[in-house]
Amino acid sequence: MRAVIQRVSQANVVVEGGEPRAIERGIVILLGVKDTDTLDICEKLAQKCAGLRIFEDEEGKLNLSAQQLGLDALVVSNFTLYGDTRKGKRPSFITAAKPPLSVDAYDLFVQEMRKTGLRQIKTGEFGADMQLSLTNDGPVTIVIDTDDWKK
Repeated sequence: MRAVIQRVSQANVVVEGGEPRAIERGIVILLGVKDTDTLDICEKLAQKCAGLRIFEDEEGKLNLSAQQLGLDALVVSNFTLYGDTRKGKRPSFITAAKPPLSVDAYDLFVQEMRKTGLRQIKTGEFGADMQLSLTNDGPVTIVIDTDDWKK
């Protein structure tokens, strides 16, 4: 799986033109699932995302996590994180997982995020047309690729 985690002062996602699903200070997680991923990684990835020490302490050091601070999270599925741009100018998405794996992994990741102690977890909707707005605070952006954990 690939997760892009952004520290935000606010964010929201609008699904299919509906009402915004908004969070205040916290993290936005764009989640991509690869065709070779397994569901057993979801818990570890959720714990890692919630526990990332990307918020400043009283000395201005990145020493605190959204989990420690009881902040919010917004999780949005994003298959384009597996866009392969090695050839040509049109990305290939052949390694992005397809349903049911992609849906099951996204749903399980969200369930695991709900167990982390964050104040609230808001989500996009798998496969829907979504408009995401956020204010990246810092900016702080971290990329986690669970394939790197296997090396």
